[in-house]
Amino acid sequence: MGGSAEANGGGGASARVPVPPARPFLDTFRGNLKETFFPDDPFRSVVRERGAGRRTLAALRYFFPFLEWAPAYTLGAFKSDLIAGITIASLAIPQGISYAKLANLPPILGLYSSFVPPLVYALMGSSKDLAVGTVAVASLLIGSMLSSQVSPTENPALYMNLALTATFFAGVFQASLGLLRLGFIVDFLSHATIIGFMGGAATVVILQQLKGMLGLNHFTTATDIVSVMDSVFSQTHQWRWESVVLGCGFLFFLLVTRFISKRRPRLFWISAAAPLTSVILGSVLVYLTHAENHGIQVIGYLKKGLNPPSVTSLQFTPPYMMLALKTGIITGVIALAEGIAVGRSFAMYKNYNIDGNKEMIAIGTMNVVGSLTSCYLTTGPFSRSAVNYNAGCKTAMSNVIMSLAVMLTLLFLTPLFHYTPLVVLSAIIMSAMLGLIDYQGAIHLWHVDKVDFCVCLGAYLGVVFGSVEIGLVVAVAISVLRVLLFVARPRTTVLGNMPNSIIYRRLDQYAEAQTVPGVLVLRIDAPIYFTNASYLRERILRWINEEEERSKENGEMGVQYVVLDMGAVGSIDTSGTSMLDELKKILERRGIQIVLANPGSEIMKKLNSSKVLELIGHEWVFPTVGEAVASCDYVLHSHKPGAVRDSPAAHENMV
Repeated sequence: MGGSAEANGGGGASARVPVPPARPFLDTFRGNLKETFFPDDPFRSVVRERGAGRRTLAALRYFFPFLEWAPAYTLGAFKSDLIAGITIASLAIPQGISYAKLANLPPILGLYSSFVPPLVYALMGSSKDLAVGTVAVASLLIGSMLSSQVSPTENPALYMNLALTATFFAGVFQASLGLLRLGFIVDFLSHATIIGFMGGAATVVILQQLKGMLGLNHFTTATDIVSVMDSVFSQTHQWRWESVVLGCGFLFFLLVTRFISKRRPRLFWISAAAPLTSVILGSVLVYLTHAENHGIQVIGYLKKGLNPPSVTSLQFTPPYMMLALKTGIITGVIALAEGIAVGRSFAMYKNYNIDGNKEMIAIGTMNVVGSLTSCYLTTGPFSRSAVNYNAGCKTAMSNVIMSLAVMLTLLFLTPLFHYTPLVVLSAIIMSAMLGLIDYQGAIHLWHVDKVDFCVCLGAYLGVVFGSVEIGLVVAVAISVLRVLLFVARPRTTVLGNMPNSIIYRRLDQYAEAQTVPGVLVLRIDAPIYFTNASYLRERILRWINEEEERSKENGEMGVQYVVLDMGAVGSIDTSGTSMLDELKKILERRGIQIVLANPGSEIMKKLNSSKVLELIGHEWVFPTVGEAVASCDYVLHSHKPGAVRDSPAAHENMV
């Protein structure tokens, strides 16, 4: 059984599934390299241009997308961007101050970070809707990671320098990922991971704000829920009712405005203006009642003026450089994941595309420049970008408008924030964080994919009961483990024939599908690599044993042919070809012929070069499952089983 086609007069059968001509190794390597790192062919617009000058201009447009929209910018677009820019500035100013406090940094750094980075992004960013600024999760990460080794109260200068250094490292790392076309690394943070991580981080941030809401002077630096609850309830005698009343009042106001804006999207400006309105009302209330003398903590003095240079503040020497490097890489990945995800979401709504690698370069560059101008880590937060989108922005000019508004604030208006109560900032943060807890997304994961839900839950619990770093590690580890399991334990399924057709579908999905006596059809749903070759051999043999037991019980013909549907096998390595070689020999000893259906060009080349194709026999390779099964069925019912079984090509018109 299994003699060669030439020996049986079937040498022409190999034309059914031809072996592609061999390509030079360098051509193959170059093609694989391009597909891995340049799948979107980013420089096609540059290559198409003729002349050095035109190509240079096209290259500049690639790295500075504003050169594409600026020449055609209209007054109508400017009016829309002006409204959007002023609207997001009203949100950026109070959020910037609040998130800087969350990172244990001076509040003025939050305003600095809303001035320079948006200008850089407007030049280099490809998203029309992304509104740049500080974010709560990255601020929390910076605060928790740096304060574990350096106290922000005992050594504030060193702490601030490390925050700027971490921002520098984050920017270098982000830009490097984009330049080296390694953006796919960020994809290891799956959707389920981000939902769980963001929800856990938001919960931790909300718990941290209990310090301001309750008017406490001393609070734990730990972020886990056990430590926070212990710190809260061990100081019940220090709770201040004034802070509780004021904080709950403003929190209620912020939540109501958000509810109104959700119910009526046209009233988005109510929710957008609510944080600044809260700051103004809280400052006026404290000023008129002298509440700072009755336990209400205020921001205090804010320095007027634009960002001072901070090049000399960066720490590139031991013993704290590695702390800044670790903090920068972790926060950089989180900031990238959030910024790119937000940008892609709004690009989908407006039907345009953004280049993930270009976004990495833009976000990385703005963080490097920001670290040199007293700014800490920034990205594209969802809340601010949503307001920008709803306000009708047309281009990245809205970021420039926001930046100019923040500049005017830095030059002239910072003294007005002196009496802003910290409890109002806590209420603003809590209100924003409640929107990051996507419980509906978690419920959807439970209904659709229980494993994804476990990834989400693992990330959430890791953050809430451990730390932000632990939650991130747990989430990524579970996601990577799942990917490895997909590769190491690929799915194999039994196919059956749909009545009155040559179509074959899964038996466990289609009740009407029927098995063909003597023929077992299996589909392999993954590439065959060294990680899964042994498993696939054992699993295929187990399928054969189970089918033979079933056939014996029902008095049917035993397995004579095993048809492997290779349509989903995109690639195979030497371990995979060796596995097929071993499987062929094992089945041959049992009197069973292995048949291949629908192998791709890469599979055919590997099987041919490894001589496995010659061992199986070209005549036992078919372009479709239907042809393969029809050939096997013909041989089984032929009146000359000895001659025909070894050469299905003897009956070319059997299908």
